[in-house]
Amino acid sequence: MRNIIITCAVTGAADHTHINPAVPITPEQIANECLSAHKAGAAIVHIHVRDPDTGKPSMEEALYREVVDRIRQENDEVIINLTTGPGARIVINDHEEPTNLGKGTTLTSPSNRVMHIENIKPDICSLDIGSFNFGPHIFVNTPDLVTEMAKKIAKTGVKPELEVFDLGGLRQAKALIKQDLVKKPYLFQICLGIPWAAEATPEIMMTMRNLLPEDSVWASFGISKDQLPMVAQSVILGGHVRVGLEDNLYLSKGELAPGNASLVERAVNIINNMGYNVASPNEAREILKI
Repeated sequence: MRNIIITCAVTGAADHTHINPAVPITPEQIANECLSAHKAGAAIVHIHVRDPDTGKPSMEEALYREVVDRIRQENDEVIINLTTGPGARIVINDHEEPTNLGKGTTLTSPSNRVMHIENIKPDICSLDIGSFNFGPHIFVNTPDLVTEMAKKIAKTGVKPELEVFDLGGLRQAKALIKQDLVKKPYLFQICLGIPWAAEATPEIMMTMRNLLPEDSVWASFGISKDQLPMVAQSVILGGHVRVGLEDNLYLSKGELAPGNASLVERAVNIINNMGYNVASPNEAREILKI
């Protein structure tokens, strides 16, 4: 049976640290959660960083570097995936003057969004594709911005994980591939359930899977209550999986997850009970050709 890669997204950028105290904030906490998730079965750890004092999302390269260094001091096998998502948010608070961008707007240049990738050179970095309403805000990834980011990432040799949130984003990702900015096998992450992007349903996952280009390796995830059901759905459809506190704070209704490892363990159980194997980091590297 084929090996299934588990990615663990350990913290994310959402303002939910007050809901679940297990969400890591400091570089030490984030690194420890990555190591625990790997020990539980994750081959890849997907990393955002937060301001250690406030818990708010950060783009500070020094924080990324400290997390990576702490992980590598303990483990040189786990695959490190750094985000490039921060720097794309527009907040509109004044509906009468929507051009006055509100507090919390983070929109910045492609150079700023990938600088830590160029300098740290992780194994993988996410590349969010497409603009859409992300909850109450706007997530901005125009074709020109994404193309510029893809060019800069390509020069580093880091493998981009193409995160697609709807069919339009998938079309945009294919355009990058036509420009030879992404190398085979193309790595896709089908992101489902984010308001107001594609819903987390079997039909939508199947539709997006069916439209992927040849020579693609893909994974998918659902958020919140859909996280674990989408693990099973992705395995059924031939994909890999992602879990973690970035996307879901609970083990079950009303039961907060005590850490990322508990969510990884649930994914391992689902995969094994379906008769599949969980990929080691080395096996994942072979699948992804990194």
